[in-house]
Amino acid sequence: MKKLSLKKTLKKLALVPALGLALVQAAPASTGEYLTGDFHQHTTYSDGSYSYDFMMQKNNEFDLDWWANSGHGGGFTRDGRYGRDNGGDKFWDSYTPNPIIGDVRYSGGHQIMWRWQSLRDYNILDLLKARGDYPDKMIYQGVEWNIPGHEHCSVSIITGQTDPVSPNTNALGEFDYKFDKNDSDLTGGALQGWVKSTLPNLHPKAVEGVTWLQTNHRFTSYAIPAHPERQGVWQPNKTSTGYNVEHFRDLNNAGPDVCFGFEGIPGHQADPERGGFSPSRAIAGGTYGGAGYYTAKVGGLWDALLGEGRRWWNFASSDCHLHWTDGGDDFYPGEYQKTYLYVEDKDNLQSYIDALRSGNAFVVNGDLINALDFTIYDRSYPKNKATMGQELQLKNNKPGIRIVIRFKSPEVNNNGDPVRVDHVDLIAGEVTGIVPPSNPDYTNATNPTTRVIATFTENDWREINGWKTIIYTVKNVNKNMYFRLRGTNLAPNTPYETDVQGNPLQDKLATEHLGLDGADEAWADLWFYSNPIFVKKAAD
Repeated sequence: MKKLSLKKTLKKLALVPALGLALVQAAPASTGEYLTGDFHQHTTYSDGSYSYDFMMQKNNEFDLDWWANSGHGGGFTRDGRYGRDNGGDKFWDSYTPNPIIGDVRYSGGHQIMWRWQSLRDYNILDLLKARGDYPDKMIYQGVEWNIPGHEHCSVSIITGQTDPVSPNTNALGEFDYKFDKNDSDLTGGALQGWVKSTLPNLHPKAVEGVTWLQTNHRFTSYAIPAHPERQGVWQPNKTSTGYNVEHFRDLNNAGPDVCFGFEGIPGHQADPERGGFSPSRAIAGGTYGGAGYYTAKVGGLWDALLGEGRRWWNFASSDCHLHWTDGGDDFYPGEYQKTYLYVEDKDNLQSYIDALRSGNAFVVNGDLINALDFTIYDRSYPKNKATMGQELQLKNNKPGIRIVIRFKSPEVNNNGDPVRVDHVDLIAGEVTGIVPPSNPDYTNATNPTTRVIATFTENDWREINGWKTIIYTVKNVNKNMYFRLRGTNLAPNTPYETDVQGNPLQDKLATEHLGLDGADEAWADLWFYSNPIFVKKAAD
């Protein structure tokens, strides 16, 4: 496909009032806005190092608009209200009387409190306090599901969390009791009428859990697999192992309204093994530009799912346990990674869950950009348009589509570094339809039609009303397709960082050859990814 120069494109647009610069300058036709957040972070309620209050302060310090604490499920010994920031560890069994309910289990010489109880009796109180401390933020509670047959999955059920009379996390606690592979309590949950799953801790139980969410909390919950490449290739009959493409297909089939994406950009970005991805274990030997291989590989697993037309979105979060300056491998929430959600009503928690489900989102490392408007227009009917997560139904194939990309960057990021986008890639692939489980391609994790169709540099964009603006035309769209973006601060063929086409290289190369370690490599190697826009050809 031929790329028009920006000068020629703007000249052509000027000849067509309906598609002139007013189109480029227009804001999205909605009352919503993009808001920054993080839904995967830990405190001493699970295996984090800091108290709940401290992590709330950090979310606020780095100017996030919304967030969810999401410690692991199962059971833990420490009181989540205390950490290394406010007096060190305190244990649930140190209180008199002992507050712990349910079956007695020990870890490290202390009795664990089941996560369903800490959610029900303690997390909710901290959540309500945090909302009072930061009234202009949207804060809710999640859990990192120890998902049967795999490793981890970020989950929330907001049902009850904003109840005006008696706010609660009972639904989330019930889910954890029923389906977390590390919850072996048989009595405490049962006293509340909860019926525990009896399936072995393997993949079918994960599907059962997602099915339960879809059935009982269809629009008020989500299940987003976390750092999916970290455990490597899936192994049958293992309770904690990786994810293959067929597992995502299974989970999305079971709960299309609740399991609609993954954390393609993992946390732990300050780890010397970036993302905490061991080169000897992780899929493809680690992360690529901070992204897991399923996201970073053009034509790989993510593109295979999009090529079916699945609404499968990409997210990022900090997974913060312990900050790198304290001897850990993490950035604080919002310090390095952000997920931008297009939220219709910032004062309504339901709008945030709806926004996650919509796919109108993009993810950024190191504040490479802080605003993105990615819109595709039907050239025949310019009022017919779509943005991220949406589908554009064309009315006439011959004139094709016009793609408008606008972005902004801050002057400096949270490391104090000047920020500059070197190039933006436009990636496209064909949509050929859902693959049924009976088809041998159900286990195929590739999309050979996907490729970078255009790369834009500073010579290709123009400053318009403070936005760097790119316009690109694709003629004669006669197939169902999708389009997505990625951008970086690195030029193609940057030694040990990008290849000659500008694709990210394995991050361990930079740490081995450039002497960059942990946080230094993360700040040197910045990327953003958009979610896709689907384009459906006109009816024959």
